[in-house]
Amino acid sequence: MDYPQILSPVLSFLQCPTPKAWLDKARDPTNLPLLLTDHLVCELKAAQTAMLLVRKYVADKQGADALLAWLQPYEAFAFREGPEPDFVALHKQIGKSAMPQTDDPWGQALIDSMVLLIKEELHHFWQVREAMTARQIPYVKITASRYAKGMLKEVRTHEPLTLIDKLICGAYIEARSCERFAALAPYLDEPLQKFYLSLLRSEARHYQDYLALAQQVSKVDITPRVRFFGEVEAALITSPDNEFRFHSGVPV
Repeated sequence: MDYPQILSPVLSFLQCPTPKAWLDKARDPTNLPLLLTDHLVCELKAAQTAMLLVRKYVADKQGADALLAWLQPYEAFAFREGPEPDFVALHKQIGKSAMPQTDDPWGQALIDSMVLLIKEELHHFWQVREAMTARQIPYVKITASRYAKGMLKEVRTHEPLTLIDKLICGAYIEARSCERFAALAPYLDEPLQKFYLSLLRSEARHYQDYLALAQQVSKVDITPRVRFFGEVEAALITSPDNEFRFHSGVPV
């Protein structure tokens, strides 16, 4: 895999790299259980975000219900202390139900991109859980970081500007994930390093898909808005942060 070629547009898109202070703390083996736990939840939240976009903006009821059913076992395990499901069996079932359909070309582009994203994020969820199990790391619920909430509070409140802003936020979350996987990988054990590097291609594509969808739905150039959210994102990454998470800022 050509990692520099994959990372180059991601690094150009983000307005700052991960601070050394975050990386120093992240590479400490004692913090690995917390990072993997948060990574697990982030994969599910990424799938939820994609599902909500499809359900709200384009999905027919049958397709929307199918997407909801995909996520329910993962949500029950992660958020409601449900029993741990058979993730291998769940993964084999994904995609066998009816998918949302629409006659709108942009809506179908959203469906196609987001359904693929959901499949990939749920697969990553299962892979992170496997990594935790292999290292005897139990799943324990943790609080969310300020990161996504910090960006979403800047989202405009009337359509289609709300949708455009949400898509741009999604692009930054995926791009930052990609950048941090690459930054952290050299300090991990070999199996985990290989896994993190394997995620780069999909994360890099996800951020580009979000940007393309945002520009397609907008009647004007989204560059100024992308720049605005880049500043918001960079401020969250480079400012002091009381909680240490996968997308947190400078550790306090």
